[in-house]
Amino acid sequence: MKYDAIVIGAGMSGLAAGIRLAMFDKKVVLLEKHSIPGGLNSYYQRRNFDKGGIRQFDVGLHALTNFIKKGEKGKPFSKLLKQLRLSYDDFKLCPQTYSKILFPDIELKFSNDFELLLTEVHEKFPQQIDQFNQLVEKVRAFNELDLSLGYSSSRETLKAILSDEMLIEMILCPLLIYGSAWEDDMDFAQFVIMFKSLYFEGFSRPHGGVRTIISLLMKKLEEAGGEIRFKTAVSEILTNDQGEAIGVIAGDQELLAPVILSSIGYPETVKLTPQMKIMPRVGAMTFLESIFVFDQKIPLEQIDSTIVFYNNAPKYDYRPAKNYFDSNSAVVCFPDNYETSLRSGEGTVRITYMANYDQWKALPKADYDILKEKVGESALSLLKKLNPAFEGKLLFKDVFSPTTIERYTSHLKGTVYGSIDKTRDGRTPVKNLYIIGTDQGFLGIVGSMLSGISMANLHGLMNEI
Repeated sequence: MKYDAIVIGAGMSGLAAGIRLAMFDKKVVLLEKHSIPGGLNSYYQRRNFDKGGIRQFDVGLHALTNFIKKGEKGKPFSKLLKQLRLSYDDFKLCPQTYSKILFPDIELKFSNDFELLLTEVHEKFPQQIDQFNQLVEKVRAFNELDLSLGYSSSRETLKAILSDEMLIEMILCPLLIYGSAWEDDMDFAQFVIMFKSLYFEGFSRPHGGVRTIISLLMKKLEEAGGEIRFKTAVSEILTNDQGEAIGVIAGDQELLAPVILSSIGYPETVKLTPQMKIMPRVGAMTFLESIFVFDQKIPLEQIDSTIVFYNNAPKYDYRPAKNYFDSNSAVVCFPDNYETSLRSGEGTVRITYMANYDQWKALPKADYDILKEKVGESALSLLKKLNPAFEGKLLFKDVFSPTTIERYTSHLKGTVYGSIDKTRDGRTPVKNLYIIGTDQGFLGIVGSMLSGISMANLHGLMNEI
């Protein structure tokens, strides 16, 4: 069967790429090995634990970055809306209250108004405010979308501007854990992307969570005439005698197309392509997440922040845990603490730890559930430490391990942020085969969708837009 384009994977970048191609009357098919779309940002369901029926839980998405108010233009989210012809109102965005970076004896708050972070730095690090403003101007002037950029260290760049090591660690903390494939550092272009996404623009959450986004994209794909096949894993990317990608084997079918966009990761794509011999480096960063549901929401007078980036040391040690998981730092998300969220009913908390994939992979099956129980107990202890006054009754808990991530996403070693070796223009050594998504270099849900759009424009529609 012949197509104009094949998209491997129906995550956020794959869906966006498929929509963009179909909008220009390209015959495009998305091939997804699982039964639902979303990739790393999806959802799962469990039987309701006390009332019968089915409950659905988000995975991946803590918050949607790149928040804009209705009518704002020239921002990543507004570009996304324009390129996919989506309505701002359809996302039903609930902005964050504020979030905070919590280190021993000091915290920095930030919100969707950058002035809050400026004020916090001025108050907590008064000797650094001029240098911090220099950093801000450097970020504003930097062209992070330049596809020809090479790697440069964010830490080295920050040390050349800021002299307070604690401030450097606190600025890096949310940016690293929300997007870095590198240990203890990140590419400066990606630092700029994340700085703008988190600090300049901020967080929101669609009413209804990640399912709202997925439903919008699925509806748009159908309207545009794109095809999607679930439970259809690609087993090989085909090449001709000239070394050009010409199609894929999916299930028991051979599908052909002059353009193939892969959203499953750079190393994962190489594994499917016998023509490619050099394997990109697989990132080492993977995580554990605990989800808790209580019989009541945490009162805002106890905790009113949306996300807490917690670190119980003066240095932020962003690397695989030394012993299964690292409870010294965490992302603590309170999904009920977005503006316009209902304050009645049950409450949810999500706590994410850094983990060690190799140790979890080697863990005997008999010990797996025991260790997950320890993770849950540790996360509950952290919640109690952050909010000693809360006395809600625990109704439900679940823990995801690195091997869970690997099993459901097929990302090698359960890595969340992909390869250390990004391909900014999407090109691979094989002609007609392109990478979209995290390993193209864009981050977050909005970034992933923009990656799919930009690579579809560049490699699938270059003569038509």
